[in-house]
Amino acid sequence: MEKTMTRLRVNAADAHYGGQLVDGAWILKLFGDLATELLIRYDGDEGLFAGYENIEFLAPVYSGEYIEASARIIQTGKTSRKMEFEALKIISPRTDISDSAADLLDSPIRVCYAVGTCVTPVEKQRSSRSPM
Repeated sequence: MEKTMTRLRVNAADAHYGGQLVDGAWILKLFGDLATELLIRYDGDEGLFAGYENIEFLAPVYSGEYIEASARIIQTGKTSRKMEFEALKIISPRTDISDSAADLLDSPIRVCYAVGTCVTPVEKQRSSRSPM
């Protein structure tokens, strides 16, 4: 099945709460972007996100951290594409050492996991991989 990923640094403008804490909606936006890419790869169309059946926020995310988010299609129907999403923290700042110190984590920390379904109407499916 199709899979995609992105890796980016959480910037200070993304912090929503005290202590530079980022809200969960920031991660869900990443998942939405990954879902759109998967639909384009699979169907040749952006499709629509129908909803999540499961979302688990597992660890806090702060500005300055690097997050790697991935998504993969785990099941397809005539128009539906069920997807699994994961976000991992891979780098954390070390402001206790200096303003610019950071550590590559020995083991990534899973910060969010979700399962959701997207839909691409049959008339918009353009890929030979789509189950038309």
